[in-house]
Amino acid sequence: MKNRPGIKAILIVFSIVCTVLCTSCVQGQNEKKGKPMTNPYYSQTDTTHLNVSNAEWKKILPADLYAVAREQATERAFTGKYWDKDEKGTYYCAVCGNKLFNSTAKFASSCGWPSFFEAVRPNSVIYKEDNSYGMHRVEVICSRCDSHLGHIFDDGPAPTYKRFCMNSISLTFEPFNQKSHTQQTASGNH
Repeated sequence: MKNRPGIKAILIVFSIVCTVLCTSCVQGQNEKKGKPMTNPYYSQTDTTHLNVSNAEWKKILPADLYAVAREQATERAFTGKYWDKDEKGTYYCAVCGNKLFNSTAKFASSCGWPSFFEAVRPNSVIYKEDNSYGMHRVEVICSRCDSHLGHIFDDGPAPTYKRFCMNSISLTFEPFNQKSHTQQTASGNH
């Protein structure tokens, strides 16, 4: 049988087309997994309670944030970006933007997670009993989106003697600018 150059050329072209298509599909999947969609619920000014399903949050949030915020995972001690941060500013919920803590309430607890002695407002967070892993603890949850932030303990400094032990990944930080810091100091919210 005589070799036909046309069949070889068709097979080569077919192989190239298949390779390009497969590479494009895999790249598209990786981009979808690696980059979450924009979070339409994030607002640093809106305090309206959100009723968003975990299925919806899973589409929006990065996998590591989803695991902590929605599945109550805990980041490893001394690995989060805020555990030893000294800069002055405000900490917000990374899921929804709810204002949670001011840096003036942050203290060095040496536990490996950012620690605060009080929330910025009494209604910024809610508390829930947590008896997981054979321990009795009190979970701290964002009051706006019901996301897990961390736990609260009774071993903090004065004046509250509380330690809000938070996961860095559950927080975003905005440094004080001169204007907002002046306004907060003048209004007594520091």
